[in-house]
Parts: sequence; structure tokens; C-alpha cells
Amino acid sequence: MSPDRSTPVALETERDSDLWDALPEAEAIVAKAASAAFAEARLVARPDAELTVTLADDARVRALNAEWRAKDRPTNVLTFPAVEPDETADAPMLGDVILAFETVAREARDERKTLADHVAHLVVHGVLHLFGYDHLDDAEADAMEAVEIRALARIGVADPYAALADPPLTNS
Repeated sequence: MSPDRSTPVALETERDSDLWDALPEAEAIVAKAASAAFAEARLVARPDAELTVTLADDARVRALNAEWRAKDRPTNVLTFPAVEPDETADAPMLGDVILAFETVAREARDERKTLADHVAHLVVHGVLHLFGYDHLDDAEADAMEAVEIRALARIGVADPYAALADPPLTNS
């Protein structure tokens, strides 16, 4: 797939799993979400800096999570920065954001969100991680969530944390 030029960097979205066919507009969602993250957080990067978002499955993400984080389970999104946060402005490569379809789809369903909105949230979340945002303590988490909420509002996605106040759906 060719890089998306509607974003402030050279964004490449790779479909690594056919499961993502369930969301035909995934590439457009990724581009809008990445652009919103850059705009809201005022992220600075070279216009030719590369950022890759891979639309994978649970098996691939589980393997990466086991190899790089010693956690032998899938997770919704993994972020692999190519440089330290203070080096992003001049870096030719920013890093990779990888989403696991089954986990993302299950979370969206359980949290009563559309798949598209949840994907947008996780892309914003992943892009922010590349630039040093984190949620290791309450203050960091609050700051990161505030930027995510504002970035998502830019593209018409509701506050993803407000929905978490409602109990998840259960099968009865």
C-alpha cells in the first residue's frame, strides 16, 4: 500500500490479516485518526518521516507481545517507537503501530462502540505513544486521555472513556 499523503507524515497502512476486510474503510480511519493525533497534540515530525500502522490479527500481536514485552497474549495495540521521543522532530522513521483485529473487535463490542471508533481511538493512542505519551501513573494517564478525547472529537468520535462507565454487554 502506498503512503497516505493526507497526514502530516508518510503514513503507511498495511493489512496483514484478511479479518480487516470487515472494516473496508480501515485505511481512511487510520489516516484521519493519525492526523487528529498530530493536530491535537501538536506533534512535530519531518513531512517525509515514516509511520506504519499494521492491521494484524491476534496471533501476530501475541507473538510480538511475547517476544518484545514477555507477555504471551494478544493485546489491542502495540507501539514500537523507532527513536526516543525527543528525537521525533528530525527522525526519518517514527515507528510502528500494530492493531490486533480480534481483540479490537471484541473490545468494541463489549464496550458498545463501533469498530471504526475503537480503531480510531487505538490509532490515536498508538501515535501518542510514539511521541512519548504514556499512562504509567495517574497523572500521565489523565494527560494522555485528555489529548485522546480532544483528538477523537476532531474527527467526530465520542469520548471513549465515557462509554467505559457503562457496564459491558453480557450474553444472556
